Amino acid sequence: MDRLKKVVSFTLTDGLKGMNSMKMVIAIVQDKDSNRLSHALVEANVRATKLASTGGFLKSGNTTFMIGIEDERVDGVMTLIKENCQSREQVMAPMSSMGGNADSYVPYPIEVQVGGATVFILPIDQFIQF
Repeated sequence: MDRLKKVVSFTLTDGLKGMNSMKMVIAIVQDKDSNRLSHALVEANVRATKLASTGGFLKSGNTTFMIGIEDERVDGVMTLIKENCQSREQVMAPMSSMGGNADSYVPYPIEVQVGGATVFILPIDQFIQF
């Protein structure tokens, strides 16, 4: 039994000495902004998990960052996201109504706002490291 892998687990609300409460920051950013944000997070010594994702009106590529961070560092992470993920205008070419809903067909190019970030901040109840 002693040879089993040691599992480190604690509940952050237990008030363990030296442990601060943490948040999970989930930031969905446009692919064009992801490398710049990734480098900024590394420079600030913030660890993140980077996932490829898709969605939104343009069905374009996004990157989702999952960042576990102490409460007192959340504002700094939000500043990094804001500074590196600016919204901008992009011209969207008309899409064919073939096979789609004719009511949503736009016959001419339109400008849409892209970029920026969608951010969710969640409390972390438990941290487990194997």
